[in-house]
Amino acid sequence: MCITVGLQCLSIKTTDTMGIKYRLTVMSFLQFFVWGAWLITIATYFFTSPMGADKDAGIKFGAIFSTLALSSLFMPALTGIIADKWMNAEKLYGILHILYGLVLFYVPQVHDADTLYYVIFAAMIFYMPTISLSNSIAYTILKREGLDVVRVFPPIRVWGTIGFIAAMWVTNLTESNKNANQFIIGAVAAILLGIFSFTLPKCPPQKSISKDAGLAEQLGLKAFSLFKNPKMALFFAFSMMLGAALQLTNMYGDTFLDDFKKIPEYGPESFVVKYSTIIMSISQISETLFILTIPFFLKRFGIKKVMLFSMLAWVLRFGLFAYGNPADGLWMIIVSCIVYGMAFDFFNISGSLFVETTTDSSIRSSAQGLFMMMTNGVGAYLGSKISGWLINEYYTSAGGDREWQGIWLAFAVYALVVAILFAVLFKHKHDPKAVENVSH
Repeated sequence: MCITVGLQCLSIKTTDTMGIKYRLTVMSFLQFFVWGAWLITIATYFFTSPMGADKDAGIKFGAIFSTLALSSLFMPALTGIIADKWMNAEKLYGILHILYGLVLFYVPQVHDADTLYYVIFAAMIFYMPTISLSNSIAYTILKREGLDVVRVFPPIRVWGTIGFIAAMWVTNLTESNKNANQFIIGAVAAILLGIFSFTLPKCPPQKSISKDAGLAEQLGLKAFSLFKNPKMALFFAFSMMLGAALQLTNMYGDTFLDDFKKIPEYGPESFVVKYSTIIMSISQISETLFILTIPFFLKRFGIKKVMLFSMLAWVLRFGLFAYGNPADGLWMIIVSCIVYGMAFDFFNISGSLFVETTTDSSIRSSAQGLFMMMTNGVGAYLGSKISGWLINEYYTSAGGDREWQGIWLAFAVYALVVAILFAVLFKHKHDPKAVENVSH
C-alpha cells in the first residue's frame, strides 16, 4: 500500500512538473509573439503610410526605432529592483504586459511621426523589462521545482523564437504587415499574456539586495569598474559597435523586400513582396538552428574566433542583401537570412561566455547586464539614430525612394571594418577548459 501511495505521489509530482513546463512554454511563446507581430514590419507600415512621405522620414523612423534601445538602458534595472524588493515578479510582469498591450491598441490612432515616437517609446518602456523578467520568473519556478535549469530552460526558451516566427507569419498572412493591424495583433496577445501571468506560481521578492546597499550596488553600476581593464574596455567597445549593426535588418529588412514592388519587372504580386515577412522569418528559424552548433564552434575555435565569425557573417548578411532580388538573386536573399543565425547567435552567446569566464563572481551578473546594455542599449541606439540619418541624407531620393544596394553595401563595409579592427586589436587566448567548465 505504501508503494502504491508512493507511486501515486510520484505520478502527481511528474504531472505537476509537466504542467509547470507547459505554462512556462506558453509564457515564452507569447513573450516574443507580442513583439514579433510588429518589430520586423513597423518600417513597412511607417514608410507606406503618409508619415513615410515626410522629407525627414528616415531620421524620424531611426528615432522611433531607437526607443527600443533607450528603454533598455534603464527599465530592466528599475523593474529588477522592484521585483527584488517590493513586488511579486509574475504580477509585475503581468501588469507591464497589460500596459504594453493598451499602448499598442492606441498606435492605429496615431498619424504623425512625432507622436508615434512617444507612443512606441511608452510601449517599449513597458515591454523591454519583461524580457529579463520572463527569464527570472522561469529560473525561480524551475529551481523551486528542483529541476535542472541548464537542461530544462533552453527547450522552453526556444519556444520564444518560435512565437516570434509565428507572429511574423500571422502578420504576413493576414496582410497586416503593411497596416496598423499588426499592432492590434500584438496588443491582443499581450493582454492575454498579462492575464495569463497572474495564474503562474508566485515569485515573491527575494530581497537579495541589502537595505544598506548604495544606489550604485542596487543598479549594478559596480560593473563599470571593468572599463579600467583595457581588454574589457575594448570588448565593450566592440560590443557597442556590433550592437549598432544588430537592429539594422530588423529595422529595414521587411521594407527593403516590400520596395521591390516599385520595380516593374517584379511588381506587387512578386512572391518576395507578398510574403516579405515570411521570408524574413527564415532569419529567426536559422537562429534556432545555429544556436545548436555553438558548443562545437566554441570548443573547436574559441571565443575570439567565434565572435569574429559573427562579424564576418554580418558582412555577408548585408552584402547578399545588396545584390539580391526576387528573381535570379532570390538565393542571395535566402542565404542572407540563413547567415543571420550565425551573425546574431555567435556574438551574443560567445560574448556572454567571455564575460562569464573573465569577470569576478561578485559582479558577474552586473557585468552581463553591462554587456547587454552596450549591445542592445548604447550600440542599438547609435545604430538606429545614425542609420536613419545616413539613409535619409545619402540614400533617399527627392521622391522618397531608397537606394537599397548602396544602403546595404555601406552597412557591409561598416561590419567589415569592425571585423578587421577586432581581429587585429582584441587579444584573447583560447582556453578549452574554461569553455567546457561554463558549458557544464
